[in-house]
Amino acid sequence: MKKIFIASIFMSLLFAVSCQDELTTDPIGATTLKQANTTPTLTSVELSVNSSYYLLSNSLNLLAQWDWNGGLVFQNDYVMQDIASDDMEKKWNPDGDQPWMDDINNYTFTSTNGGPNGLWKYDYEGIKRTNIAIGFLTRSDIESVTGITSERKNQLLGEAYFLRSYYYFSLVTNFGDVPLILAPVQTYQEAFTNAIRADKALVWGSIKADLVLAKGLLPNSKYSSTTEKWRVSKGAVIALQAKAALYTQNWAEVITLVNELTPLGYSLNANYFDSFSTEFTDLEVIFAFNHQGGQTPRKGNGICAPLDWGFFAPSTDFLNSFEVNDPRKLYTVNTTNRNVNKMLGSLDGTNKGNDEAPNNKIYMRMADALLWKAEALNETGDYSGAIAIINQIRARARTTVNALGLVPPSGTLLDRANSSDKAVVKGWLISERRAELGFENQRMLDLKRWGIAKAVMTAHGKNFQDRHMLYPIPQSEIDASAGLLIQNPGY
Repeated sequence: MKKIFIASIFMSLLFAVSCQDELTTDPIGATTLKQANTTPTLTSVELSVNSSYYLLSNSLNLLAQWDWNGGLVFQNDYVMQDIASDDMEKKWNPDGDQPWMDDINNYTFTSTNGGPNGLWKYDYEGIKRTNIAIGFLTRSDIESVTGITSERKNQLLGEAYFLRSYYYFSLVTNFGDVPLILAPVQTYQEAFTNAIRADKALVWGSIKADLVLAKGLLPNSKYSSTTEKWRVSKGAVIALQAKAALYTQNWAEVITLVNELTPLGYSLNANYFDSFSTEFTDLEVIFAFNHQGGQTPRKGNGICAPLDWGFFAPSTDFLNSFEVNDPRKLYTVNTTNRNVNKMLGSLDGTNKGNDEAPNNKIYMRMADALLWKAEALNETGDYSGAIAIINQIRARARTTVNALGLVPPSGTLLDRANSSDKAVVKGWLISERRAELGFENQRMLDLKRWGIAKAVMTAHGKNFQDRHMLYPIPQSEIDASAGLLIQNPGY
């Protein structure tokens, strides 16, 4: 009976065994066991990497059909990082729809909640796909068998290493210790063996090792491909290296890595909203998922559909946190028309209700990276350097023509004064990140790594307890492992 349980422990890690046309294989874009075990072709190699991106999309129903309670209708970043924080409410009008989201918001969730379940399954499905791709691309005969050039092989392999590290970054920051699986799982016994949580230090080590490999494989340019600008670039790798260093408090490394982004061509856009309304022509976006409508498999931004159903509204606390006349407030959300502009990629409601919307999802951009550097500078005693970056972010905001087409009045977002008080500068940084990065899936992760989540959420009226620093391992995964997976404390 144990093998029956183990067969399902990592449903997203075990290969699917159906053999359909590779363009319509379900789940979308997955490489099947039969495809993986036969001689690869150039098409199957390309597909194995391309499909590894899909779990970063907001497309609807990638892993199931309307499984709301399982958290599988769309990926749950907005639920787990924004609704869970003091920035976002589930809906504009409270109702009983999708109570599992209310449980996340109120910190009454258990290990059966759909939020952690969906996050876990999306990430491990992404890992499964990248492991297949890496397995192909590290074959010694891959060039002779498929005809792929060394340059293209290296590029695709670099992308796959980055994507695997990104999925593990999501897992380790949300769950702590997690199973570390770095090769395709092909048998029940392998699944059984892998049903063990690795210490988070090992997971961080694997993330950083993958990124070192990726950095050495990708072209030394802003885009890996001038015709497919959505692909992982060296800049994306460097940015994730810096973010991993930030989360593990390697402050000097954060500063060094963020400094490497500017020579590749990254800088702040003149207008704050350009990152969300223009695609692959701006200066600031480092990594984004390329949503496209009318594609097979589907690649549209499905999160725009629930925005038309009343989901994802700002909290009063979030709205009140903005300084007077800060253009970023209206660029983030239009409360009059109930449009979350950042999520829609528009200022007039375009894309709202469109489950195949073409607007991209931004994962990393230069303003975020500069604020990582500011934080590292503050932690290492360079207070003037940290304040200079904070003021650079504020200057861009106050010189941005606002969403109404007007220049903010004089006196908006004045520069922060000089200070040698680390706590004061840290407070300014915390405020700046909230205004700059609101509704970009950063807030709860920031609060947790700063060690202030409990205090902030308690002040916000939420029942945040020490156990909530990590999400629970999905109970279905623990049950499937016959108890080999150990639950996080308190759940």
